[in-house]
Amino acid sequence: MNPDGAAALALNALVWTLGEPSRADRLLALTGLDPTDLRTRANDPAVLGAVLGFLESHEPDLIACAEDLGVAPDRLVRANALLSA
Repeated sequence: MNPDGAAALALNALVWTLGEPSRADRLLALTGLDPTDLRTRANDPAVLGAVLGFLESHEPDLIACAEDLGVAPDRLVRANALLSA
């Protein structure tokens, strides 16, 4: 996986995360991000890493997201490691 692939996967994970209001609220509360941050910095590796880190911290969400995106959960974890490096 390259940085562009990791970013694309993280953007898809962000869209998935925001698809459920309670999960989106939890993302904002736990990461300290706000809706403006997400709109203006959606391509920022730090923001994308925060989204993936959020998913990693709650395994049921990580697995559900991976299933919906059609990838193995470890791809999300590897994408986070790449974006956070």
